[in-house]
Amino acid sequence: MAGDFRRRPHMGSGSPTIKRRRLSQALRQLRKEAGLSVTEAGRRLEWDPSKVSRMERNEWKLPSVHDIRLLLDLYHVTDEARRETMIALAREARQRGWWEKYQDVFRSSLPDFESGASVIRTWEIVLIPGLLQTEGYAKALWRAGRVLDETLIERHVQARLARQEILSRESPPFLLALIDEAALRKSIGGAEVMREQIRHLMKMAVKPNVTIQVVPDSAGPHPAMEGSFVILDFPDDPSLIYTVTVTESLWLEQPADYQRYGLIFNHVMTLALSPDESIRLMAALAEQLDGQAQDSEPDRIRPHLAQEHVQRNQ
Repeated sequence: MAGDFRRRPHMGSGSPTIKRRRLSQALRQLRKEAGLSVTEAGRRLEWDPSKVSRMERNEWKLPSVHDIRLLLDLYHVTDEARRETMIALAREARQRGWWEKYQDVFRSSLPDFESGASVIRTWEIVLIPGLLQTEGYAKALWRAGRVLDETLIERHVQARLARQEILSRESPPFLLALIDEAALRKSIGGAEVMREQIRHLMKMAVKPNVTIQVVPDSAGPHPAMEGSFVILDFPDDPSLIYTVTVTESLWLEQPADYQRYGLIFNHVMTLALSPDESIRLMAALAEQLDGQAQDSEPDRIRPHLAQEHVQRNQ
């Protein structure tokens, strides 16, 4: 996909989280236009100054329409159309998305931001991206943790499957997934689960809004080897970078962060197989798992075997 990712048509679904973020940015801009500091704004409204700061950092759950009106008065916003726009945004930001019922299993607001993104770029070095995982693969991952009972595992899996529905909705986001070959070869749940997972990737890869490219082992070292990340682009809001560690989820939104991760993603993409080549590799791997591959070298796939598989299934 060429061009500026952020200039793709508006395909978001009106994420409340994104609207809260937009509201925070607008309030910060209005305060600056009014020539007030955070401390002075809080003092004039007899608020703790940290309240204004939290609002501008999007550290709120449900914005108060009453508080927004007070701030608009303080900032001398008298234009009725502008006031109504801000009030409407505050009301919409108070809505709850489908993911709210899974608050006990989602460790971050990633599903909310995904629902409002126009383009999602994801790089995975060890695992299949969450938006592309099968039920069996996801269950095997959660069971590997050995800390959850089956009831909670099932809840985690159902939440992940619900998250994937954005790819099939009307006006879905565009997903560009770069997946390291190691993630395809790593046995999660056994041969049957991996065979189903790889075939699912092949099926998803032909959807018009999904592109999957495999970074082969032969690519060697590259700048993205330290970990996975997601770049989310929005039609009307600044982009976000999401990365996760064992203990926490990190959100980066500074222009320098976007530029750095964008360059890394683009570099890795130049090392990846083309979409068609990636499908052929996945087909060969699925064939190996079927026990039908004739290659005697387990770590190498002869291209003609993959090509024959694709031809037989066209």
